Amino acid sequence: MPNPTACLLIIGNEVLSGRTRDANLQFLATRLGEIGIPMKEVRVIPDVPEVIINTVNEVRAKFDHVFTTGGIGPTHDDITSECIARAFGVPWEPQPEAWHALESYYARQNPPGDFNAARQRMATMPRGAILIENSVSIAPGYTIGNVHVMAGVPRIMQSMFEALAPRLQGGPPILSRSVHAHGVVEGAIAEGLSAIQQSYADLDLGSYPYYRQGGGGGVAVVAKGTDLAAIEAAVQEVFALMQKCGGTPAMGEPG
Repeated sequence: MPNPTACLLIIGNEVLSGRTRDANLQFLATRLGEIGIPMKEVRVIPDVPEVIINTVNEVRAKFDHVFTTGGIGPTHDDITSECIARAFGVPWEPQPEAWHALESYYARQNPPGDFNAARQRMATMPRGAILIENSVSIAPGYTIGNVHVMAGVPRIMQSMFEALAPRLQGGPPILSRSVHAHGVVEGAIAEGLSAIQQSYADLDLGSYPYYRQGGGGGVAVVAKGTDLAAIEAAVQEVFALMQKCGGTPAMGEPG
């Protein structure tokens, strides 16, 4: 059976404007790969209801898992949850467990906090939402269908993902090996690399040129897949190809 697939929707005008740098993609792609759920697509979309609704409906039909980050806080522009409810055609309403957890949390503060209308938004979710625990700031994420809705703040998102991870049914872990050679350019290895890729159709071979100020450049090739023996064999062929093209290859990413 093929590995299940994943898509990430990064939701927020602040990311599109450049004001906020997304720090969640690398974490999620890495952890999902370890679970055996390769990330196949990532989109950054604005806080626009119709865009969120249409995009969620498109990708949840296309991928086994959809992860969203951003837009579930207490302010007026945190509209992800309302949009997810509309995408699924269900009411956006208080979620009893989340409501109780947040109400109790603010009551225990010293002095007691106000569980006001803004904070109540964080406990209002699509009907049928299954909570994702948040050990950092209490307000939970949730799963509905194959869509997993999480915070945009990296530390909180990571906490939510680790709570969610045991519920995710993955496949064989996605493994990778890399080889690089200084002074070798992509054009020199392109034809040979294409032939190696054809020989290992179940692997993903990626070529990544690099350049360092004052030190020249080179190219790194990364082999990814679920068959470790095939990965290591492919990397050895790339190693030999780089040698043939005049490079002095080394295993691993360039330091």
